[in-house]
Amino acid sequence: MAKKVLVVDDSPTIRQQVSMCLAGGGYEVVEAQDGADALTKTGGVAMCICDVNMPRMNGIEFVEKVGAGAMPIVMLTTEGRPELIERAKKAGAKGWMVKPFKPEHLLSVVKKLVG
Repeated sequence: MAKKVLVVDDSPTIRQQVSMCLAGGGYEVVEAQDGADALTKTGGVAMCICDVNMPRMNGIEFVEKVGAGAMPIVMLTTEGRPELIERAKKAGAKGWMVKPFKPEHLLSVVKKLVG
């Protein structure tokens, strides 16, 4: 059975790109449009790829709500400010990738974290 990865981004284009990359690597994908939507879709999820800047609930708030032990969470964002990276890591994020992403790099991170 394929491991389930939650992709959280307010951009449908980014969600589609990440989803296609993960599906090509054999993962099942669940999509959410922001942190609030993602909170309702965490059941059975092996890990999460999450944007930072989103409406309703941003990615760092999502990580803080979910908690460090729930699942590995990797931030995928255009942000690079050290204070945001530090806040996300303190909340439990396992990694930080900057868009645009290389599909092979994203897949290697997912494989490393969940197999």
